[in-house]
Amino acid sequence: MKLSRIALAGGVAASTVLLIAGPAAAHVSVQPVGEAAKGGYATLNFKVPNERDQASTVKLEVNFPADHPLSSVTPQAVPGWDIKIDKSKLDKPLEVHGKKITEAVSKVTWTADDSEIAPGYFQQFPVSVGALPEDADQLVFKAIQTYDNKEVVRWIEEPTAGGEEPDSPAPVLKLAAAAEDHHGGGADDAKEADDHKAADTASSTEKTGTAASSSSSDTTARTLGIIGIVIGVAGVAFGVLAGRRRSA
Repeated sequence: MKLSRIALAGGVAASTVLLIAGPAAAHVSVQPVGEAAKGGYATLNFKVPNERDQASTVKLEVNFPADHPLSSVTPQAVPGWDIKIDKSKLDKPLEVHGKKITEAVSKVTWTADDSEIAPGYFQQFPVSVGALPEDADQLVFKAIQTYDNKEVVRWIEEPTAGGEEPDSPAPVLKLAAAAEDHHGGGADDAKEADDHKAADTASSTEKTGTAASSSSSDTTARTLGIIGIVIGVAGVAFGVLAGRRRSA
């Protein structure tokens, strides 16, 4: 009986912890597809959960870091959502592939058209970005979430090292160590490169085998031709000798 009461109390306590931790963990976040390597390119997913029971999310604004501007920002189309891209002039131009970039994306806004994020659901908004900075360990993207009841939630508080998570934390992207090829593509790009390499090797082997086969066929044809000539000459000589014997 005593054990049952202890188990029941423990279950109630665990449920209370989950109820308290649940809403705090449900905030706008950013996750890379694979890894986001310093100096490389990556695809990021901004994950937006709906935290309200009686309202739907109809707008998301993501502000890109001004201290580490990204030369390339390309959002992926999301069905039912309109996309607006805002750019701003850079105080210090970026040099990418020998070209100077004087402006960069400062904000991307998704606005619901024929869709929305209903209560109990979440939506991901993919964006391809690069080149990621080499002199930073993380990037902070301040986000603003708007509901159809006009409520606005600002996910703009930057976390501090070793401190508690803020009430409205901004999405933070952790950067991995720089990749050798500076593309940050991960295993898929490596596999694709290996596939191309294998295909080239197979093609080269096939060409070599074809050439060898062709050479072998030519040699065989020449040998047979010589044998045929020898047999033909021998036949002619035998016919001349046989004719002479008959005349004698």
